[in-house]
Amino acid sequence: MIKFENVTKTYEGGFQAVKSVNFEIKEGELLVLIGPSGSGKSTTMKMINRIIPHTSGTVSIDDKDIKSYKASELRRNIGYVIQQIGLFPHYTIEKNIAIVPQLKGWDEKDIQPRVKELLELVGLDPKIHATRYPKELSGGQQQRVGIARALASNPDIILMDEPFSALDPITREQLQAELLTLHKKLKKTIVFVTHDMDEALKMGDRIAIMKDGKLLQLDTPEKLLHEPAHGFVEEFIGKHRIIQNPELMPVTEIMSETIVTSPPQRSPERALALIRQRKITNLVILSDDKKLLGIVSAYDLLKQFDVIDTIDDIMVPAKLVLLDTATAKDAIVMIDEAPFGMIPVVDSDQKIVGLVTRGSLLSAMSSQWTETEEDTIE
Repeated sequence: MIKFENVTKTYEGGFQAVKSVNFEIKEGELLVLIGPSGSGKSTTMKMINRIIPHTSGTVSIDDKDIKSYKASELRRNIGYVIQQIGLFPHYTIEKNIAIVPQLKGWDEKDIQPRVKELLELVGLDPKIHATRYPKELSGGQQQRVGIARALASNPDIILMDEPFSALDPITREQLQAELLTLHKKLKKTIVFVTHDMDEALKMGDRIAIMKDGKLLQLDTPEKLLHEPAHGFVEEFIGKHRIIQNPELMPVTEIMSETIVTSPPQRSPERALALIRQRKITNLVILSDDKKLLGIVSAYDLLKQFDVIDTIDDIMVPAKLVLLDTATAKDAIVMIDEAPFGMIPVVDSDQKIVGLVTRGSLLSAMSSQWTETEEDTIE
């Protein structure tokens, strides 16, 4: 789909931001580019749509050199989402989304249904939000509009430059989950830049780790954790990590014991205050005798805040749980089906003892010292 062949970016004075990188991005893949500041990750992504032109080498899309396109034509066929969102403040939301289809000459009768479809796709009610202006929306809502605009002309490729890094933790996790759902549904090729390793492990089909303009390793999250090909890769992911056999690792070793709980009768006001105070995205609901009942997500709470009396009204029953005798393999098998990307771990009395989350599963599994390294420290 997208191919880099010996691609270099050199600025005046001879500074090389990207140094002869070679890799391919598969059709329908979500590829994450990650590295420290100055690693060349954003420059590499911006060379795909020629916002930054490459100095030498070849960047091609479907075997066609991107230099054979007019820059404006190339960019209209590639969606682009940035951290600052970049909405036009004097345009309504529907006009912001309609910009690219209009530039491509779409008929107006086709644009309006597309705007409505996209707002619904990113979880915004067209009747409420279409005629509003960006300043009337929250940061998370504006970023949803940014994603909708990137999808407006139905591009095959979407570039995302640290799109969620400026958002609060609750909104960020919500949008991460929604983007993964959209990716699974739409099968777009997405290039996603981040500096957050947890976000990379959560989002990427594959992850490319860069340093000083060089591509050090491009692999699946599992292989990066299990077989780092470079000392810096090991250091960047988390020094001394090693993945044990998940069939032998108890789930109690990978679960988090930090759990924020609530009774089901709590009011939405008190529940929201607790969520914000503890900076979490889900509440675990317990009965009076401390047994697990279900989960309430911050997203559902905010969405239905004005129409519920207690959080029991929006609680998702805890049908998917793990016993504390389960293994990490059991968690891996179940995690894709888990509501809100989390699995409660309970004892034989159905009392909660921990949580396994999608975002932390790989990291938790890999945070063990090798015996050799322990011996060295001793």
